[in-house]
Amino acid sequence: MELYKRIIELIDANLIHCLIPIILTLIFMELIFKNRFETKKVLNLIRWTIIIYTIVTFTFYLIEMAMNPDEHAFINRANGPYAIAYWIMFFGALILPLTLFIKNLASKFWYVLFVAFGMKSGMYLERFVILTTSFHRDYQTENGNLRLIESVTYGIGIFFIQGIIIAMLTLGIFEIIKRNKNGVKHVV
Repeated sequence: MELYKRIIELIDANLIHCLIPIILTLIFMELIFKNRFETKKVLNLIRWTIIIYTIVTFTFYLIEMAMNPDEHAFINRANGPYAIAYWIMFFGALILPLTLFIKNLASKFWYVLFVAFGMKSGMYLERFVILTTSFHRDYQTENGNLRLIESVTYGIGIFFIQGIIIAMLTLGIFEIIKRNKNGVKHVV
């Protein structure tokens, strides 16, 4: 289980957290270069990545919850004072990604962007709460808030740069595959 958790952490940090900038880059490329690149095929790859990620993570979550029920507070969270927020996050992380099985929805950039945001809405809410509460500390100096803002903007910047690079690399790979299928030879 530890290996699985580490693999999921790596996939989260390097791909899933970067889905929003990846999709935004694809939207931008589609708007600027109409039908020039294989953006729909890359969007389809992202669709299947989201679906497989959701199924695998939820399956292992259920297995872990069955093996170690004391470590999971599912019942308390689902019925507690924040039940509505918990169910919205649960819906966004599990049900919403599975709607990408519907091909008409999955072919729309904005819907896949909405699903990518919904998948990690819990993480965004958690980061927002941490950021907000850190601003309202009475004992922290003004300089401490500045360092926090710098670290948050640095983290967001890294995710956006990483997402743009992943989108460009994927578009490049699909472009090379398209050219090889069409029989175009590259002179080196």
